Order: sequence, then structure tokens, then C-alpha cells
Amino acid sequence: MLNARLLRLDDQAHEHAHDYHQLVMSLSGCAEFEVDGTGGEVCRMRACLVPGYAEHEFAGKGDNRMLIIDLDENDLSADDPRLLAQLFETPRYPALDADFHNLLNYAGAELARYGSDPLLARALGGVLLRALHLRVFGEGTRQPIGPLDVARLDAHIESNLARRITVAELAQVVCLSPSHFHAQFKDSVGLTPHQYLLKSRLNRAARLLRESPLPLVRIAEECGFSSQSALTTATRRYLGLTPKKLRHSDG
Repeated sequence: MLNARLLRLDDQAHEHAHDYHQLVMSLSGCAEFEVDGTGGEVCRMRACLVPGYAEHEFAGKGDNRMLIIDLDENDLSADDPRLLAQLFETPRYPALDADFHNLLNYAGAELARYGSDPLLARALGGVLLRALHLRVFGEGTRQPIGPLDVARLDAHIESNLARRITVAELAQVVCLSPSHFHAQFKDSVGLTPHQYLLKSRLNRAARLLRESPLPLVRIAEECGFSSQSALTTATRRYLGLTPKKLRHSDG
């Protein structure tokens, strides 16, 4: 999935999270964002990078027109596996220069005219992402890194699963930068860190549902879900069963 679209953000504040990354840029006007507690303004001079699963709140300011790119972990990976890992390792509000404005204006005009063409939207989104990556990180090469200590990561995750665990925190456990950790983790484990954390939370939840009499709200807390509803949604979506059916299953 890589979708580029034009949207006006209304003045009412909205708060949510989604499992895909998002790049928000302004063609005109401004919007206020807060991503995982990091606040900033999206305007002609500054964009916003929202990592997948990050809680974020946003509201437009008056008349505005935003170009928004939605993309998941697999987008562009064949071309540059580091690009998304580096751009979305943490919430960012990168500055935009005049040349980028020209590119952004062109993309906005093409989307306004041919926005129903998914191939064009994907191509324009990819160009904007690459251009932004070069401005934020330059053309540095990947650092050589050794084998990933998955057992050490598992122990840390198991001990802290009841709370929010960030990619930066996991990278620190194995003494890597977040971007290099993300790329090596996916190569070693076959999942992104976010996917692996969700799998760990679901595994513990399924075990507690089958082996303990704890109420659902307590199990949600123990496994790091924000609410009982979030636990139910996750088990239904990824395990194909509600917590009630899991509790009465034989495993």
C-alpha cells in the first residue's frame, strides 16, 4: 500500500493511531500535530512524519490543503530497505526547502488532475519520500553490524510487555541505532519490531486467557493493550477468535 491523496483537515481535533506510516505535507495553510507526545506544526516550511501505530492528535487551522502519503512497512523495500526504517524511526517535523516546495507543488497539481490513477499516486509518493529522505539523512552508507541478540530482546520484551515499548528502546538494548536495528531486525526475524511486539502481546494474551481466570480488562493491561476493546479487536483480527472463544478453546 502506498497512497497519496489531497485532503483538507478540519478545525476539530482528532486522535487515533493506525498500523501504517503517514507523511503529511501542506500545499496551503497549516495544521497542528502531536505524535506520541511530540508536537509540531505542518506548514509550507515543515512536514510531519507519523510512524505506524503511533498515537497522534491533529487539527487543521482554517483553510488548508494537505498532501498525505499513507504507506506500510513493505513499501519501497525492494529499492531501499533503510528508507522507511530511517524516516519513520521516530516522529519528525522535517524542514522543507524551496526545491522541495517545487516538487510538492507539482505532485499536488498532478494529484488534483489525475488523483484517481493509483500508479501515478504511487510514483509521486515514492519520489516525495525519496527526496525527503535525502534531505534528512543524505546519502550515508549502512553501518556494518553483527548478529542480533534476539534472546536478549525477548527477555526485555517479556519483562516490559505491560507498557509501551518503542523501537528506539529495543535498539538501545542491543546497542544499535534505531534505523539499523529496524533493518537488521526485519532481516533476522522476518517481522518488523512493531509486528513482533504485537505478536508477543497476542501470545501472552492467548496464554492468560487459556490458563488464568483474570478478567479481560486485567489481561489487556498485563499485555500492553490500551483497553479491553483494543484486545478484542486485535485477537479477532490477527487470531481469528474473540477473547471469549480463546478462553474456552483447548489451545
